[in-house]
Amino acid sequence: MTCLAGKELERYDRQLRIFGVKSQEKLKNSKVTIVGLGGLGCALALYLTAAGVGFLRLVDKEKVELSNLNRQILHWTPDIGREKTLSALEKLKKLNPEITIETLNIEVNENNIHRIVEGSTLVLDALDNWKTRFLLNDECVKNKIPLIHAGVREFQGQVFVIKPGEGPCLRCLFPQPPKEEERIPVIGAVVALIAMIQAVEALKLLTGWGKSLIGTLLFYDGIIQNIERIKVRRNPNCPICGMRD
Repeated sequence: MTCLAGKELERYDRQLRIFGVKSQEKLKNSKVTIVGLGGLGCALALYLTAAGVGFLRLVDKEKVELSNLNRQILHWTPDIGREKTLSALEKLKKLNPEITIETLNIEVNENNIHRIVEGSTLVLDALDNWKTRFLLNDECVKNKIPLIHAGVREFQGQVFVIKPGEGPCLRCLFPQPPKEEERIPVIGAVVALIAMIQAVEALKLLTGWGKSLIGTLLFYDGIIQNIERIKVRRNPNCPICGMRD
């Protein structure tokens, strides 16, 4: 017996042919939190909704601006001025009414970070600032929740999978926060490409299929169409994961 309804079997038919009903049930029973509904977060939410992740928590405090529209594919011209969480929710529920979506229209900080990640099977970093990324990393490691980081600048992007107890965390990769930029220059298509790699890694972790990028930084350069994989060691002196098993 399966917990999937007949229309779900039809909706997910093409991916069921790859990994079967059991993996689809794992997706249905998963709870994924996406922090940030910009370029990365919009694409992630779209494809994880389409894939049938049973519960999505979407976190963002901002409203849609005209300058968002070159890359934030869930936000359209009529949405300018609306909360990003509501703009995204509206489209995603039309795409797949079978899943549950929770929206948190809040700014991530030390007081609410536990509420944001609480109960998550997986957390996705779709942020654009390092202070909040490190806060998210620290809370996920503390609570042993897998986290997938991604970032984009110009024609380049990166993806890094963090699974507490099995590999390095974001602070092992970046002992010191990189320099912040208020308005990061990006190509929309590169943002989408990096988000899709992040989404594939999410589906692999949730279903148990394939080999994860745990301990490997994937770096993409769109100018020369090159992908580089860089091994990252766990720092034994890391203040967050160094003393954890």
